[in-house]
Amino acid sequence: MKGSADQTDRISFSRRNILSGFLFGLGMIAFLDEAVFHQLLNWHHFYDKSTTNVGLISDGLFHAFSWFATIGGLFLFADLRRRHAVRLTRWWGGVLLGSGSFQLYDGIIQHKIMRIHQIRYVENVLMYDIIWNLIAIVLIIAGTIVLFTLSAKERRRD
Repeated sequence: MKGSADQTDRISFSRRNILSGFLFGLGMIAFLDEAVFHQLLNWHHFYDKSTTNVGLISDGLFHAFSWFATIGGLFLFADLRRRHAVRLTRWWGGVLLGSGSFQLYDGIIQHKIMRIHQIRYVENVLMYDIIWNLIAIVLIIAGTIVLFTLSAKERRRD
């Protein structure tokens, strides 16, 4: 019976490590997007279909979202640490997956389908889109490889 409870805890902690890393990665990449592309380079706002003031307000809401995701991920991480259940490799796999997923969502859904903003307002935005989405795909593939490799090692060990 104890073995079953240990197995349940291990699966639960495994998922929490991935979720914590995913939220942290999502928040971190959204923060970098906001800080670099919205504020430093001033290439776009989160919502560019209205006035500059509305764009700035949307940037603030986007920044709050990234902050809450990051803090949520770190609260989960603190709980895992308190329980001595942090698995850093699994957590980093979640970070890569969260970062790539957000960036791909931003590049496909927000840039192309919803058209609420573009990476940059230039004549040929295609190169920017390709680079943006390729980086996202590389991050997702790297995170998936880390998580699958780790799972395969654990299955062999059991």
